[in-house]
Amino acid sequence: MRDFQVPGRSEVLATNGMCATSHPLAAQTAIDILKRGGNAMDAAISAAVLLGICEPQMTGIGGDCFVLYTRPGSQQVHALNGSGRAPRAADPVALRATGVDKVDPGSAEAVTIPGAIDAFCHLSETEGQIGLDTILQPAIHYGETGIPVAARVAFDWQRDAAHLQGSARDHYLLAGDVPQPGQIFRAPQQSEVLRRIARSGRDAFYSGEVAEDMVATLRSLGGTHDMADFADTGCTETTPIDGEYKSVELVEHPPNGQGATAILLLNILSQFDLPAMDPLGSQRAHIEAEATKLAYDARNRFLADPNHSHRLDHMLDPNTARALAALIDPQRAMPDPAPLSEEVHKDTIYITVVDRDGMAVSLIYSIFRGFGSGIASEKFGILFQNRGSGFTLEPGHPNEFGGGKRPMHTIIPGMLRQNGRITLPFGVMGGAYQSTGHARFVSNLVDYGMGLQAALDAPRCFSDSGKLLVERGYSDAVRQELAELGHSVTLPDVAIGGAQAIRIRDDGVLEGASDPRKDGCALGY
Repeated sequence: MRDFQVPGRSEVLATNGMCATSHPLAAQTAIDILKRGGNAMDAAISAAVLLGICEPQMTGIGGDCFVLYTRPGSQQVHALNGSGRAPRAADPVALRATGVDKVDPGSAEAVTIPGAIDAFCHLSETEGQIGLDTILQPAIHYGETGIPVAARVAFDWQRDAAHLQGSARDHYLLAGDVPQPGQIFRAPQQSEVLRRIARSGRDAFYSGEVAEDMVATLRSLGGTHDMADFADTGCTETTPIDGEYKSVELVEHPPNGQGATAILLLNILSQFDLPAMDPLGSQRAHIEAEATKLAYDARNRFLADPNHSHRLDHMLDPNTARALAALIDPQRAMPDPAPLSEEVHKDTIYITVVDRDGMAVSLIYSIFRGFGSGIASEKFGILFQNRGSGFTLEPGHPNEFGGGKRPMHTIIPGMLRQNGRITLPFGVMGGAYQSTGHARFVSNLVDYGMGLQAALDAPRCFSDSGKLLVERGYSDAVRQELAELGHSVTLPDVAIGGAQAIRIRDDGVLEGASDPRKDGCALGY
């Protein structure tokens, strides 16, 4: 039980349905959809699309998604990959010939075809109950009437506004200025797009006037995208991967997501006696940082488009983890691995919903960097993701930039399974941090017996690009000890990630938790 004399929040408890996400209005919308007869999938999609209006720097209909879900009465986890591909004409040789060694995150080359809308339409039709027209109405309404900009959203907007270029500045600034907390943001052009999708389905987005607007904008900036690239976009049903960590199993998406990295990281950590270490001490932070370096080095070498990623079994093999764990010196930090070409970012949204029938949805939805590529379509203001900057330009690499390929993705929804039963859909936002975030969250629960909310609240650290980012929740003494171990310790400018989770208890009670690093909450009824 938490200490009620210090700041914090309790888990939210309910029996009929629960949502946890990063903005209160989206959480409320999900609960409203459940009360109107929708199921967890209807609620998750409705709230996720609305989050593109609530948090436009984080996500939007120009982005991608990944979804894990169960059906009522079943413990089988289904996975849907809603990530888009590079245009068919994308040419790594031609791009290297321009003299660049990575994909510019603010260029048209970085824009992969948005995959989320196709995935949402597919899931609404195959898994939902009340139809697209109903579940898109909240986003249509608030896009037109506006939403007061929340505190964390305003903070991110200020930091990321420099990414906006061209017409995106007209769509995502207020008379040229960054919105302040409480100012109203509207996106009526997106409401029109959503209204068309509600009426005509995915073809309203991937063909016709909306697609023409997107293609014309990208081609005017040198992109090779064409109408066929959009028309041919399709989500993919995949088979989840999983790995055991002591009493639980972590269920993840296969590549092109980085879920295998979280499983490998936990496999490495299982070689150490973490419960004997202080959860907020330097020893645990050091071991986690070293394991992160090794797991991310494997990620950078092997993970890519599913048709090009061929070392998944090697990453998931416990023998691989044992060999890597043997490289960790408890008394000395090792150098960081070579970075991937992806740009470090902290921007995405995560939502989880569980309904009264036991359907559980774990959904993550993103435009990658803050405001994505910074490019928006001229007429409708659709902000394009820059997932293509997650490719490398190294010739022959599995994740090499190329036509029709999906890049390695950082966004990963998660679920925990125990004794054959799905007990906890969860997600950790924060770009590259997400695999480490999954591992730390699971370790907080399993190794230290933390409650659900405490496991999200606990201070975080992350070894990234040669620095060990250590949140202010750690003591100065721990920072000094980590520096003495050879880490380049840095206080991050922004809180590391964010997270949401719902525990499905044996007695039928749902227990929701929401990370204070975001504006959101858990709500149930």
